[in-house]
Amino acid sequence: MNRPEKSPLLEKTADFSLNFSLNGSQLYLQVPPTRRLVDILRRDLRLTGTKISCEIGRCGACMVLIDGKAFNSCLTMAYQCQGKQVTTIEGISKDGLDVIQQAFLKEGGFQCGYCTPGMIISLKAACLARVSPDFSELKEALTGNLCRCTGYGGIHRVLRRLSSDQNESGRRAVGKDRDADSSAER
Repeated sequence: MNRPEKSPLLEKTADFSLNFSLNGSQLYLQVPPTRRLVDILRRDLRLTGTKISCEIGRCGACMVLIDGKAFNSCLTMAYQCQGKQVTTIEGISKDGLDVIQQAFLKEGGFQCGYCTPGMIISLKAACLARVSPDFSELKEALTGNLCRCTGYGGIHRVLRRLSSDQNESGRRAVGKDRDADSSAER
């Protein structure tokens, strides 16, 4: 597939000082205000866990958390991150694997793994928004994420493991993550 050339207007845009938190570390960058967050992460900062796929916000492979909510980084411009807290898959857990990552491993919720970081981010946002999301709420959280190489059986097993109506210990663990994240922000 041929990609269109970059617009000369975008290249002439003056840089601005971008100040934001990335995975808990404060960053100051000089970038064009219209530079996409996915390009800053992957090309400038070499954080390749956030994937590039459709580049139009349909697949969810590029999901990141911005102030605790899931966003497509391919549609997010640098200026929109000013003063925000951005979390990528690399920063989803400070110590070992997050409960959601563990569920993906235990339930075989991935095939090639390309879409998995975006799905984990979307589920993390759902768990941050609600302490004990049920299966249907978790499934709804993944409506912006596509997996092109598998049926969704393994992913549904992950949702069952995480959902409050199927797994009490999973709910408590996800709730603990949310409580820890909330106390860290205070």
